[in-house]
Order: sequence, then C-alpha cells, then structure tokens
Amino acid sequence: MSGKQSTISPDAAGIARAAEILRSGGLVAMPTETVYGLAARADRADAVAQIYRTKGRPDFNPLIVHVASLDMARDLAVFDEVAERLAARFWPGPLTLVLPLRKDARVAPAVTAGLGTIALRQPRHPVAAQLLRELALPLAAPSANRSNAVSPTHPDHVFASFGDQSPPVIDAGSCRAGLESTIVALDPGAGWRLLRPGPIAAEELEGLLGRQAKSRGATIEAPGQMKTHYSPGRPVLLNCNEPEGNCFMIGFGDVDGDVNLSAKADMAEAASQLYAALHQAAKSDCQRVCVAPIPMQGMGQAINDRLKRAATS
Repeated sequence: MSGKQSTISPDAAGIARAAEILRSGGLVAMPTETVYGLAARADRADAVAQIYRTKGRPDFNPLIVHVASLDMARDLAVFDEVAERLAARFWPGPLTLVLPLRKDARVAPAVTAGLGTIALRQPRHPVAAQLLRELALPLAAPSANRSNAVSPTHPDHVFASFGDQSPPVIDAGSCRAGLESTIVALDPGAGWRLLRPGPIAAEELEGLLGRQAKSRGATIEAPGQMKTHYSPGRPVLLNCNEPEGNCFMIGFGDVDGDVNLSAKADMAEAASQLYAALHQAAKSDCQRVCVAPIPMQGMGQAINDRLKRAATS
C-alpha cells in the first residue's frame, strides 16, 4: 500500500478493510484518543520489522502493544493486584502499563526490544477499539511519524511525516487528547514508577497507589524516554514571554503568538493543540521556535516533558 497517500473511512466497511491489511502483515495508521498510531500485528516479526523500517526507529526502543480487552492483555503480561486496580480504573483510556512479559506471550521479540517486560494499553477511541475487536489480535502501534519527529494528531500529520511512503490512514479527524499516553511501570514487590507523563496526571496515580518508587535512571524501558524526541527540525526555546529573533511563537494563556495552545490557560486544550502547533512551526520559514511558559501543574508536567525533548536536538 506504499507509494501513494490513501485514507480509509472509519465506518464498518473501512474498519474491516483495515483489519484485513493488518491480518495479512501490512501497516495501517489508526486513530486513538491520544495520537495516531502506526499499527501492525504484534505477533509477526516481519510486520513489526516494517514499523521499525518505516519509522527509522532505534531497535532498542520498545513498542506499545494495543489490546481489545483486559483478557487479551492478561495473555501477554503478568497482572498483579496493582495492575488489576489500574486497569479497572483507567482502561480503556490513555494509560500504558509496563508489566512482566509472560513466557508464552505470542509477540515478536522486537516488540519488547529484548526486555522482560511489555508495554500494554487498551485504547478508548471507538475506531481503534472496533478495529482491535474486528482483528482479535494485539497490535504494536507506536506514533505514526518518523522517529524523533513530532507525533501526529491528524491524518495530514501522518502524510507529512511519511510522504509517499505513508501507509493507509484511517481518517477519524483530530485526536481528542493530543498527547501520548501516561506510562507506568509496575515492579513486583517494589511499587510503581512513572516512565512518561501523559493525560493521566501523576497526582491522580499517587491518589490511587501512594508515592512512586525511585527511578532506575537512564535505562530505556518504554517508548518516549529518549532525550531527543518530538523535534520540529529547528531549535526550540522554552519559557519565552515574547518572540526572540526570527521565531515561530507558540503562546499560552496571556502570552500570545503565531498560535496559542490555550488562551484560557486550559491544560487539556493545550495538550490537544501541542503537536498541531509544532507541526505548524515545522512548516514555517522561521529559524527557531519560541514557546511560552507552561505551568508544571497536572497535565502541564506532560506538556513540559514533550517540549523539553523537542528542545534537545
């Protein structure tokens, strides 16, 4: 299906078509409530290899596996009482759990990047959910963009990233959350750790589970942990109250710019607009990108995490 840009309708016929492409080992870009994912069946090494090849993704970076149900997840990973509580509270939804991999789990080795854990999520988006039910197979699905580029929240972003090599995209419009899932690792007997901030804030997790365990440092255990990520292809300056030089200004609250993530200083709105703004910056003729200060509160932690990575290039 490479060589031209094509869309698939998000209706029953389109979902059935997408499922057939995936069943045969092909790639499809699918919408989720967070960002568009580059999906392939997780149990076939050749299909997973296409993800790495298409994204230009380092082979030490594991992939998130999307499941249709908790039962499907239990076939792949060991769920303890804490994992069950998190799934009951936040699934389906924007929470990825990094759990011990079952020895008999039917996933290609490249999915876990050689680790003894697997990253799992049950998406809430109705199209992704229906596709997974139709296929009845887990899907490896990192964000549908070239490695280290800005994550896609609209089909146009997928096409802009992959060009004529883009897989077909199920066009369900813009993603609602617009920020990748929160990732939590569970260590049996050692508590939980936040590996990547996201739509589910750390405070909400702490309210349910108590304080998190200490970080393991620089080890890459899940997607989105690489220091250089989400880059618009030019220098990014953070905490700017006004434009500096020839820059594309991304505003927030009272600090305006070429675009404003949220004039009302609403964190959820800002998160949903973040990647669209970075894509606009990438298309501009400006030499740099300036970003207004974003408070480190709630979802602001996740937004600042992505901006910090965008600025590390």
